[in-house]
Amino acid sequence: MKIWVDSDSCPRQIRQIILRASIRVKIPAVFVANCNIPNVENKWSTMQLVPLGEGEADKYIYENSEKGDIAITRDIPLAADLVNGGLLVLDDRGNVFTADNIGERLSMRNAMTELRSYGVMSKSAGSMNNRDVQLFANAFDKELRIWQNRA
Repeated sequence: MKIWVDSDSCPRQIRQIILRASIRVKIPAVFVANCNIPNVENKWSTMQLVPLGEGEADKYIYENSEKGDIAITRDIPLAADLVNGGLLVLDDRGNVFTADNIGERLSMRNAMTELRSYGVMSKSAGSMNNRDVQLFANAFDKELRIWQNRA
């Protein structure tokens, strides 16, 4: 089992929570990005650099993750692919993507993308606050315990 982190846009506070959890439960974490992310390498975690380009980190995670792994990503299409591949997937706000909800989330994402293309909506999800960090920490810890018991 590994924890895969789509690190291109993962906030520092979330990376720190993942790092601490990885050490605590002794599950390797792989931080994937197209630029070096400081302070993520230790005995239980590594940094995987990918080439510059749209979707390179997503592609690497998709091609290297396995059923039973955990992934953290904001990317809904990647989340859909990973859920369909048998991974536990969360976003950095603590939302858990499942086979039951990923279709709806993907449809919503596609609709929002279309609205943005017409200039109707902006892209920003808003900045992360302490409540968001706590929601992620709680959801990640809960799902990690459940996932470990399945393995």
